[in-house]
Amino acid sequence: MTKTNPFNPGYYSSSELQGMGFKYVGQDVQIAKNCTILGLENISIGDNVRIDGGGTLACATGDLTIGSYIHIGGYCHLTCSGGIRLGDFSGLSQGVRIYSVSDDYSGDCLTNPTVPRAFLNVTTAAVDIGKHVIIGSGSVVLPGASIGDGASVGALSLVNKPLESWGVYCGAPARRLKTRSKALLQQEEELLQARGRALPVL
Repeated sequence: MTKTNPFNPGYYSSSELQGMGFKYVGQDVQIAKNCTILGLENISIGDNVRIDGGGTLACATGDLTIGSYIHIGGYCHLTCSGGIRLGDFSGLSQGVRIYSVSDDYSGDCLTNPTVPRAFLNVTTAAVDIGKHVIIGSGSVVLPGASIGDGASVGALSLVNKPLESWGVYCGAPARRLKTRSKALLQQEEELLQARGRALPVL
């Protein structure tokens, strides 16, 4: 007899998620039951998406659009006040942080969400993660620092400005090391043909 593992909370399925109040949930979506998610009505999720445990999607304000064929590793944190979009076939490794809003660190004003807005100088800017982007474990992406299609970002990197497409980046701040191969585009085409299903437009 197989015993239930009490340390594995499991995943919600698409059919369960579609009744929870999300803006949109596609097919073959799995979200770990121990995630923290705020603002379900502001979140759209495409097809073939898995979000692993311990993560936080903070979308009480702003929108989060997650495309198709996307993996968000465990303990990722997305703060969506300025808006975040993840393009198809993109992936976040464990512990990635994406912020579309940030306090002012200069000392000229107060900080943190317990303080009235009149005393803050908050920076809010959308973050756009392109198709086929992969972001390594522990990396941080700051407001307005979008990442172009096909770029890869190594572990523990800081992305504080837009990165061009099809580059391999690493460091704090992230800098371009070389060009990334586009061979995966042929594999994308073959996969979609084999599945015989167009991706949803979110």
